[in-house]
Amino acid sequence: MTDRSRPGRPARPGLALVASVLITVPGILIRIMGIHPIHWVAAACFGLAIVGAAFLLGWGAEVVQLDISAGLALAVLALIAVLPEYAVDFVFTSKAGTNPKEFAPLALANMTGANQLLIGVGWSLVVLLAAYRVRTVRSTVTAPVTERPAVTVSDVSDGSDGSAVSDGSDVRLGRTHSVEVAFLFAATVYGLTLPLRHTISLFDAAVLVSIFIVYLVRIARAPAETPSLVGTALLIGGLSPRGRRAVVGALFVGAATIILLCAEPFAESLVSTGEEFGVSTFLLVKWLAPLASEAPELLIAGTFAWRLNTDAGLGALVSSKVNQWTLLVGTLPIVFAISSGTHHGLPLDPLQRQELFVTAAQSAFAVAILASRSISVREARILLGLFIAQFVASGALPGPMRGPALIIAGIVYLLLAAAQIVRERRQMATLLHDGFVVPYSELVEGDAP
Repeated sequence: MTDRSRPGRPARPGLALVASVLITVPGILIRIMGIHPIHWVAAACFGLAIVGAAFLLGWGAEVVQLDISAGLALAVLALIAVLPEYAVDFVFTSKAGTNPKEFAPLALANMTGANQLLIGVGWSLVVLLAAYRVRTVRSTVTAPVTERPAVTVSDVSDGSDGSAVSDGSDVRLGRTHSVEVAFLFAATVYGLTLPLRHTISLFDAAVLVSIFIVYLVRIARAPAETPSLVGTALLIGGLSPRGRRAVVGALFVGAATIILLCAEPFAESLVSTGEEFGVSTFLLVKWLAPLASEAPELLIAGTFAWRLNTDAGLGALVSSKVNQWTLLVGTLPIVFAISSGTHHGLPLDPLQRQELFVTAAQSAFAVAILASRSISVREARILLGLFIAQFVASGALPGPMRGPALIIAGIVYLLLAAAQIVRERRQMATLLHDGFVVPYSELVEGDAP
């Protein structure tokens, strides 16, 4: 069993837990007491409640790694972390069952925005933050002792374990993460066919959910290891086993209750806010809702990157992407079928097909980059730069020009992906073989220093 946790507890870790609980209170009170504040205030209160609940879920999911296998823990961590995203998306999808013209585009907007944000900001954040941290540590090696940071140069791996910034210019994933990348490759290949349809059908749901189930079975075979806990998660993990499990259970139940209470009014408040201020509801749902639900996950990954545990930080985000691109996308047509009382798929208008195209294309480029199980600072900057350009274009361009801009962005992603796959074709073949075929015991041996 490998123990990568650091000794000691951070100062006042309980403050973050208290703060996360407190920011949920206004939204809960508004919901329970039936208060009707102005739309943007309601959206802010419900959004903060979801953010707080997401933090509680994230900490609980981190600590639960102490009680289940490492691979399954990573999948559970990623799945639980995106539960707020699922809740908001299911609200829009269920409403689309009775009003598809208005709400089907919003369901797709929330899903595609979350996927694009996860790669464009999340993956880039881990790489750039860790690289900055490495440069900071190394630049102070010759400084007087009183000026040196708490993290020493010995904390910077040479990359031999595949779990840190190797030379300040790239971040490597351990060989065991070939599993997540391989299944993300499979989901992405299928995802590239979705823009060619007029609906996301129940057949698509069966395929994508099946990919997720096979992925879960595969990753559950990973051996156990002690996780790297930081901050509030470290505080909870230090409790007795019985106390720890009780707290984790309370976090899960409490956070799930908050999300169930606030997800629907949050979605409705976003729509009303856009209508009130003349702001595109589509853009609000695409960017603001995922930002609220995924902020804690990005912060946790950033914390791991700052501590130079990039294997945990980037690994969790890659696993989250697998979850979103399989289970989230796959369950949307199921929710739509139930709410509409039909067997019809979730309808796609031209803009939604373009959004799916650019989302799948971005995923293809990201997978191609990870063929070598590493992301360089240069590649992270490209991912972030393309995301920023796409984000600005979606808000600045007039409606008729957004579709062509999305198509152009998708083509750029696919061309970059094709070039990367050709360049890394041997490593891609090795990665897929590792991800789908090689036993976990052999993958773990490959990660040994």
